[in-house]
Amino acid sequence: MKKVLPHLLAAATLAFCGTTLAQKAGTFSASIGFTTIAPSVNSGNLSAPSLPNTKVDVNSNSQITGAVNYMVTDNVAIHVPLGFGFKHEISGAGAIAGVGKLVDAKALPITVIGQYRFLDANATFRPYVGAGVSYVKFYNEKGTGVLTAITNPGGPGTGASFESKLAPTLQIGGTYNINEKWYVDVSYAKTFLKTRARLTTGQTIDVKLDPSAYSVQVGYKF
Repeated sequence: MKKVLPHLLAAATLAFCGTTLAQKAGTFSASIGFTTIAPSVNSGNLSAPSLPNTKVDVNSNSQITGAVNYMVTDNVAIHVPLGFGFKHEISGAGAIAGVGKLVDAKALPITVIGQYRFLDANATFRPYVGAGVSYVKFYNEKGTGVLTAITNPGGPGTGASFESKLAPTLQIGGTYNINEKWYVDVSYAKTFLKTRARLTTGQTIDVKLDPSAYSVQVGYKF
């Protein structure tokens, strides 16, 4: 009996851990943390009338974000990031590099990703890959005095708006189970996004943004 008891305890422990750590079909989880959006900008030229090679750049921004997940099977999950949008500064580049901020804008990516999670549902660490689609909504664009000075000197303030777009998103990452309920999720995603800015002066500029998203979150399994 003394020899059998340790084996029974070990088996019970493994069964307990397997049940509580599992990310199995039909289960939900939610997480919260920080995400940094870093655009990889490739700017076109501002349409005439403008200086040749008048381009723009876009800065990175970090915000508190969340996510919800649903396990469709033991290996396939639906991942939906949540947030209140990111604030970006659009500044001069090319012929107008160094002039400073031209536009303040907010962007809200509305994303749904299908993930494939490797290893067994009971594994403590599970890497994953994902693919999905993002609808990037631009809003609250505000032109600055610098933009007006470049595009409409002496006239009324120049406004700007960016076209909201649908774009594909790819993702890689992994989850690490701290205990039976809590976990840490780290991910990297790339959205292949191109948009067009329209100024109230009638000028336009095409900008390839292709933003990268770096996310670290703490989650809870239900």
